[in-house]
Amino acid sequence: MTKQTPKVHVTELVLRDGHQCHIATRMRTEDMLPICSKLDAIGFWSLEAWGGATFDACVRYLKEDPWARLKTLRKALPNSRIQMLLRGQNLLGYRHYSDDVVRAFVQKSADNGVDVFRIFDALNDTRNLQVSIEAVKKAGKHAEGTISYTTSPVHDVAHFVGIAKELEAMGSDTIAIKDMAGLLTPQATVDLVKALRANVNLPIHMHSHATSGLASMNMLRALENGAVMIDTCSAAFSEGASHPTTESMIAALQGTEFDTGLDIAAMQEVTAYFREVRKKYWQFESEFSGVDTRVLLNQVPGGMISNLSNQLKDQGALDRMDAVLAEIPLVRKDLGYIPLVTPTSQIVGTQAVLNVMTGQRYKSITNEVKNYFLGQYGKAPSAVNADIKKLAIGDAEPITCRPADLLTPEMIKLTSEAERFAKSEEDVLTYAMFPDIGKTYLQERNAGSLVPEALHDKAAMKASASRFAPTEFKITLHGETFHINLTGSGHAGEEKRPFYVSIDGIAEEVIVETLSEIEVSGGSNGRGKKKAVSDSAKSGRPRPSHAGHVTTSMPGTVVAVKAKVGDKVNAGDGVLVIEAMKMENEIQAATSGIVVAVHVIKGDTVTPDESLLEIQPE
Repeated sequence: MTKQTPKVHVTELVLRDGHQCHIATRMRTEDMLPICSKLDAIGFWSLEAWGGATFDACVRYLKEDPWARLKTLRKALPNSRIQMLLRGQNLLGYRHYSDDVVRAFVQKSADNGVDVFRIFDALNDTRNLQVSIEAVKKAGKHAEGTISYTTSPVHDVAHFVGIAKELEAMGSDTIAIKDMAGLLTPQATVDLVKALRANVNLPIHMHSHATSGLASMNMLRALENGAVMIDTCSAAFSEGASHPTTESMIAALQGTEFDTGLDIAAMQEVTAYFREVRKKYWQFESEFSGVDTRVLLNQVPGGMISNLSNQLKDQGALDRMDAVLAEIPLVRKDLGYIPLVTPTSQIVGTQAVLNVMTGQRYKSITNEVKNYFLGQYGKAPSAVNADIKKLAIGDAEPITCRPADLLTPEMIKLTSEAERFAKSEEDVLTYAMFPDIGKTYLQERNAGSLVPEALHDKAAMKASASRFAPTEFKITLHGETFHINLTGSGHAGEEKRPFYVSIDGIAEEVIVETLSEIEVSGGSNGRGKKKAVSDSAKSGRPRPSHAGHVTTSMPGTVVAVKAKVGDKVNAGDGVLVIEAMKMENEIQAATSGIVVAVHVIKGDTVTPDESLLEIQPE
């Protein structure tokens, strides 16, 4: 008797990973709800709608309550499984949490509407998945143990099979292959899926980004060799850094033994809606949204490249993207061929940006890279660069146990810290994920003063372009082209006004003496860059002029001031901590001496062209 191939199940990603990859996770709940009834009726195995970067984006940019989003989507999708992406012991933050926080977060996620938890660890350290899987099973929900796929001298099929066996033993209901950077090839897919089917007894769920142009072929080869579940995305947010197109995969499988049974026409209605929605978020569109085979070398995941593009754009450094992409695999190798998926993709990406922007590799090392070398994220896949490790942590001894084993229960402490602004356990968990921005968000929510980031009207901005002066531009003089970025200025009205500019990445001060001027019509400031320049000009901080002036390599926010006036510091001592690109970067003293001035406080926004703290050299 011929064995019947199970019906292929499809997970639709448009409510989470699709817009994370193409518009930096900026889609608002209000733009999801009108189409939910149609999505709900199509018959997907699950709809991925929460987790990943959505929690962060809701709080940081959209000023939405991520828990309210989940509850609202649960009501709007009564017939669908809601799926989330969970980073194991990291949950949705950027550090490991104690076991009681993990259990509380999973339970509240289940209570508010999550049915399927795709659980992964960036290092594939299965010790970091155990508590999450146990908590999901206790809540009566579906636990999908996940392999973070990557390539390196140590990541072979046998390595991944070993991980899958451990995930099965932990109680996983399904196994996901998470090809977050689009590194799988059709033949590698065949080899991996065949090996997994031969060694584990769980359904295999394929997730592959289309960055390299191979994902659709990978899906078909996976199904032919035993996978029964695939991830796809509405054509409005598919392909490139995202995923194979839902409608295309339905058509490709129609009439075959892998027929999904889904209605293309119904899905096309959904896509037509999201095509219009996407236009609203034009300002967040990644310039790296098409097929890019360079990913096979730099291994940058789809969601990461979209966010990296926007973060470099915010710093006026998008022209350095190629240099950053070339640096990322070098940093990854230094860190023991670490897979690139949140949070490790952010750790590697931010360090690569620092290496490029400072012009000297590891001149500045983020706290997260230091913690990685200390073993606080888990076990590195292979040997790390001993010289870089020494530079980062000196003679400190890394831990070898499960990182969370060293953490004491946190929920009581977190609840106490948040009691003035948290109104529920969900609020406490929001604060736990992002203490600074979470606290600010909750306080603003309670005060009724939440203001989401602006969505600019493209047509209106184009029509009023004459009102705005450029703050970043290129000029060609005598056949030579220079990239100019205006980073600050002196006060308007001064006879000789200083302008602070970056010329091809080199900071310069230009003195402008006004000889004549014209009045420019128009009203409000409509561009974030202009506001940032204005804020910089108003800061009143001095320009750096000697080694005792402490500066930041990238624009960011002060999260800690570690030195005060009168303190004696040595060269290399940490004096400030700046958050840039969601990572913390400790700023060190370049010289020994006495702190004679501190020009910032916690919460200040700072730029590279300012002195943040001054040391009188000995």
